[in-house]
Parts: sequence; C-alpha cells; structure tokens
Amino acid sequence: MSCLHKSPKRTTSEEQAFQERLEKVAQENGKRLGLEGDADLQFLLVGGELVKIRSNSWKKSRIYRLEEDCRTLWHESKKIFRKTQTLSIDDIDSVRKGRQSEGLKKYTDPSVEEQCFSIIFKGRKKNLDLMAPSVEEATKWFTSLQKMINNMRNLCQQQKSEHWLINCMRKADKNNDNMMTLKELKRFLQQINIEVDDTYAEEIFKKCDTSNSGSLEGSEIKHFYDLLTQREEIDVIYDKYAQTDGEMSGRDLLNFLLNEQREEVTLVEAHKLIEKYEVDGTAKQKKHMTKDGFLMYLQHEDGSILNPAHKNVYQDMSQPLNHYFISSSHNTYLMEDQLKGPSSTEAYIKALMKSCRCVELDCWDGANGEPVIYHGYTLTSKILFKDVIKIIKDYAFKTSDYPVILSLENHCSVDQQKLMAHHLISILGDALVTKPIGDTVPTNFPSPKELKGKFLIKGKRMNKLDAIFTNNNTIEEDTVSEEDEAADCKENDQKAKPKKSKIKLAKALSDIVIYCKSVHFNGFEHARDNLNFYEMSSYKESKALNLAETSATSFIHHNMDKLSRIYPAGSRTDSSNYNPVPMWNVGCQIVALNFQTASKEMQLNQGRFLSNGFCGYVLKPEFQRSLSSQFNPNTLTSGPWLKRKTFHVMVISAQQLPKLNKDKHKSIVDPLVRVEIYGVPADIASNETHYIENNGFNPMWNERFQFTINVPELAMLHFTVEDHDKASQNDLIGQYCLPVTSVQNGYRHVPLLTKRNDVISSAGLFVHLMLVDDQ
Repeated sequence: MSCLHKSPKRTTSEEQAFQERLEKVAQENGKRLGLEGDADLQFLLVGGELVKIRSNSWKKSRIYRLEEDCRTLWHESKKIFRKTQTLSIDDIDSVRKGRQSEGLKKYTDPSVEEQCFSIIFKGRKKNLDLMAPSVEEATKWFTSLQKMINNMRNLCQQQKSEHWLINCMRKADKNNDNMMTLKELKRFLQQINIEVDDTYAEEIFKKCDTSNSGSLEGSEIKHFYDLLTQREEIDVIYDKYAQTDGEMSGRDLLNFLLNEQREEVTLVEAHKLIEKYEVDGTAKQKKHMTKDGFLMYLQHEDGSILNPAHKNVYQDMSQPLNHYFISSSHNTYLMEDQLKGPSSTEAYIKALMKSCRCVELDCWDGANGEPVIYHGYTLTSKILFKDVIKIIKDYAFKTSDYPVILSLENHCSVDQQKLMAHHLISILGDALVTKPIGDTVPTNFPSPKELKGKFLIKGKRMNKLDAIFTNNNTIEEDTVSEEDEAADCKENDQKAKPKKSKIKLAKALSDIVIYCKSVHFNGFEHARDNLNFYEMSSYKESKALNLAETSATSFIHHNMDKLSRIYPAGSRTDSSNYNPVPMWNVGCQIVALNFQTASKEMQLNQGRFLSNGFCGYVLKPEFQRSLSSQFNPNTLTSGPWLKRKTFHVMVISAQQLPKLNKDKHKSIVDPLVRVEIYGVPADIASNETHYIENNGFNPMWNERFQFTINVPELAMLHFTVEDHDKASQNDLIGQYCLPVTSVQNGYRHVPLLTKRNDVISSAGLFVHLMLVDDQ
C-alpha cells in the first residue's frame, strides 16, 4: 500500500512480502478500532480517484486512500518537492455530504450535488472540497469516513494511546522490517516526546534484546512496549486495594470507590463496573478486576473528571429563558480579525456546532437589492444575508435542540429590511417565533424547553408587544434609535458622531421581534419602572464591568426578569476577548465572545457550557434567580451562596503530550501544569507545578495544591499544560476547563484540548481531587 509513497528497490517476492505485511498491519489496526473485516474500512484502504476543487479553474484529479495505520489519509501531490501528502483523521472535525461548503456552492454546478462532499478540519485549516466520479462512490466515501471518525472518537483513552504508540513505532521502523535497532529505538523515543541519554537507551535495549541479535522483534518489542507503558502511579493505587489473591475483588473495588472516589455506590454497582471494564474473562467470572481492567475503568467516562451525569441535559429546562446563561457569539460572521478578515457562512457553522445559541448578524445594504453581512466601515468581505439564514437553519439544532437567538445589528434601508424579514420568514418557516406563546400579553419569558427548535429575533421594535393583541399596529415604518453597539461602532470608526443615531425601521422586520426587543439602557431604576421583561439592553464590556463592580446586586436583580447582552469593545480590532467571568457573576445571560479567536476567555466559555449536555444553556444558581437574594459577588456576606469548601488538587502525571514543533523531531517539551480557579473575586487563585525537563510522554509531578472556594456554584477549574521556556513566554500544550460543580472526586483522568478546544486524542492528565466542606 505504500508503494506510491516511495519506490524502494525490491524483488517481486520482497515486494509481495512487504505488501502482505502492510495488509496485516492494516488488519491489526482495524481490529483496534473495532472494524475488523469492515467493508467501509476496506473501501478506504483501497481508496480511489477524487476531484479536488479549489476554484473555477483549479479542479484536479487526485488519488486518496487510508494508510495502513488507519489514522492517516494519504493523497498524491503534483508539487515537485512533495509527491505525497497526508491528513490525520484526528484533525478532521466533520464530513459534509453534498455542496455544503462555500467553495463547492461557488465552483460546482447544482447538477453534481450528490457527487460532492467536504472534509472539514479542526482549527483554521481550509476545508477540502471533493467530487467523486459517481453518486454511489460519494456516498461510500462519506459513510466510510464518518464511521472512521466516530470509531476513533469512541475509543477509550487507553485504546487511543495504544493505537498512537504502535503507529509511532512503525514510523520509527524506517526499513519496514518489523524489527527495531538501537538507532530506531532512539528515534522512536524522540518521536513520542522523551529525551533519554544514550546510556539509558542502551540499557533498555539490552534488557529487551534477550536474543542478543542487535535488534528487537516480536515478543522483545512487546516487552519494550510493556516497560514503556507501565504506569507506576496506577500500580501503587491498584496494589493498595487489590487484597484478594493479588487482584481486586468486588468488595476491594467497592472500598476504592467509597474511600478514594467518594462515590455513593453499592457492591452491585462495583460488580457492574467489573462487568463493563474487565478485559480478562477468568477474572470477570470471579467478579475480580485485574490491573488492566482497573486502568480501563480509570480511562473511560466513569473515571473521568467530568461527572458522567452532566454529559447529558440534567438541569431543569422549564424555567424562564432569562434564568439561564446562554452561549453567545459576537461578530459571528468573521473568521479572523475585524478590519480585513474574511466573512464566511462557515463561521456560523463552527459557532453553532459548538452549541452557540446566540449569533450576531451585522446587516447592511448590498448590491442588487440584497442585504449583506459584514463588519461595517472595514475591509472585511461580504456575504449574502439570505445565505447566512439558510446555513443557520441547516446547522442550528445539530448539537442542541434549544432555541437560537439571531441578534440583528441593522444598518439597512427600509426596502432591504423588508427583504430581510421576507428571508427570515420564508427560510425559517414555522421555526421562527413571530408572535408570543399563548393568547394573552405575556408577563415573562417562555422556557428553553417550550422554545425547542425555535428561532428568536433580537432587534429593534416600534411598539410594545400588547400592540399585537390590540391591533394597534398599522405604521409601515418608523424612526428608532440605533442599537448601542452600532453607535459604538460608528464612534470608533468615524470622527464625528451624530448626537442621536437614528434609523428607519420597517414594520415587517419590527413585527418579528418578540421576546428580545433592543432598547437603550438608562439605569437600573429606569429599567425597573419603565421597561417590560422582553426589553433588553446591550452593554459594551467596559460599561458592563463598571456596573458589575459598582452596582452588582442591582445588576443581578435586573437580570432576574430581563436579558442582558455584553459585547467586546470596538477597539478589539484583532477580535480578542474580554473575561466573561465577572459578567456571569452578576447574572448576565448573553455574554458574547469572538468564537473565531482561540483564547483563554473562549476556553472559559467552553468550560462554562461543557456540562448540561453541552446544550448552550446553563441554569443560573438559585441566588441569581430569587428576588429576595442580596448576593453581591464582590462582598460575600453570609447567604445561601456561601458554601465554603476546601479543594485539594494533586497533579500526579501526564500521558503522551504532543510535540509542539513537529518539524524538529529532536525538540522535546519541558511540561508544567497550572491549576486555576475562576469565579467570584474571593475565589480566584492559581498554582503551578515545577517543570520536568525533556519528557512529554510520561512526566510525573506528584504535587499538591489547596484552594478555598466560597461560591462553588460560580467557580470553574482550569488546567493548563505548558512547555516551560526560560527565554520567552511558555507555549500552550493543552488545557481543560469545567465547572467545579461538575468535578468528580478521587483519582481522575483529565482529557486535554488544544487552544481551539479540540480534543488531543492520545494526551491526558492524571490527578487526584477532593472537594470537601469546610468544618
């Protein structure tokens, strides 16, 4: 299968043996993925010709196929110095069938719809747009790739690690003879992020080379693998509790679950874990758990840091909409910066697939009478409003059923506003909320549960909602003040700002603004006395932060019956983000961030919405919803929010951290771990381990930290793994963030994500956590 990569001089019989070996390797890897003898896997291994599409003039045939490692997609290249190219299955975010990318819509004819598919990558890597020779082949590619991606994602941490390690070994075996020389062993160790001195490498080699042949093969490689992957920290824990003939009985496991994991379980549940995770049939019959079974348990979701019950929607979703934090995006159309970056429908897909439930549309008059979306007064590219609405309809409810708010920043003429209303109504159909739920004037918000699968429009409205019920609704257009953010945008981009920014509003667009009417903020007292629950304000980050610091309790009470939207300052032309935590502390629901920008603020946002099924809605704590509450995050008086706990965190080890500079195979990371708590000001804290030189494969720290947490319901835990650098800023290796209330006690594995919140498949942290009430 690798004959297309390189053409070593082999005899016919050598070539045949070589191909047989590759086939065997592919079978073994397929088995590890649970795809032994699978027809879809075989289809990908054989591969075929596809047309790669980049533009109207660049459409070229290329051979694509899966390599025998079952994790790399190979394709030929016509570049002189790069005859082959590979794509990792791990780097694929999704596969889309049909002409679902901007490129395919632009550069192919609708008649080939069924022959097309796109491979969408994580991060900022461009989509790969492809066309198969027939509809049947396109379908086969789509379903086969989908199956591969799903199976890779569903492997447990141990299986991912094994798959990754064995394939690293194969890459180090330069001449593909299934043997490992000392030179190849050293190269392999560098590949997996370990720097060892020559003496130590020779020592390991001699220990495993029992045949004294000068190379490792068969059982000797297995011995080397076992030595390499031995987890001393797991051995210590297991040996402490394995009190029955050197194994863990059901009762031993129960002791571990009660004493270490602090789980309220019974012997029956311990036996269920043995049934679920034990790999040895004899041990399973005896209701025993071996060390391998124990490691398997620790590396599945039962042993994960995130409470498995919180992976699904577990909160009450029948409260009014304003009782929830809502995952929200700012300038959703942008892929990069706010001055000259591209606008793209792809940016909406990425945000919606991350369960973003409030997206922003900056609407301007476009050519040919069609409204467009872009960042006004800048060089950002333009996309059609109707194309954005179509994409939003297609992707809004793929990861969450709960309502999506379309936040309109309207700069259009009346005629184009009418067309906006037409597109919204005709494209979104019954899913668009065009009148209040019920037959009477509403007095509070419907719930996310009632609004499942629905779209809400946020924007300007000419009149109150009661006009719908009194038919006092005849004006065709009216002048209203421009949205606060639009005015701020002008202030930043134009020297002279009119005293009162006004726009004409079309009735058709005004009428579909129901529960999210934009109004100017004139103070909490004014809002309390004059505004209805559905009249909401937007605040620039600096104004919101000032209000959060000086009038926290008032802000919290304001958000008990109204919605608040916070947006980044216009001066953030690089699309950077502000810290969302102070905004959540005062109960703001729509804390809009630049989803396109990888940043710690976005990591916190993803952490905030990780639990409750990652549905984009998280119920606010009761003390942020109860009118009798006097909670102030800045001055913690006693109250139901004060549940002081001590949080003990022990950072034990990490596994298979990625190399940061893959081009330099000798570049090994020096990892350290930072543990941070975010929440009310009194809870903000940070601690870090020492760094370990030249070991990203299995560094061990065994360092303990202690934190006091006063308001656990607003606290978040953030792990950051960095590559220590004496001369410059540390580089991020991986990170993970989650609410403290979703943390499981005990020995836990922590998955690691990239700065863009994509999973690093083989990497992880191993920690011990204990959140206990203060006495």
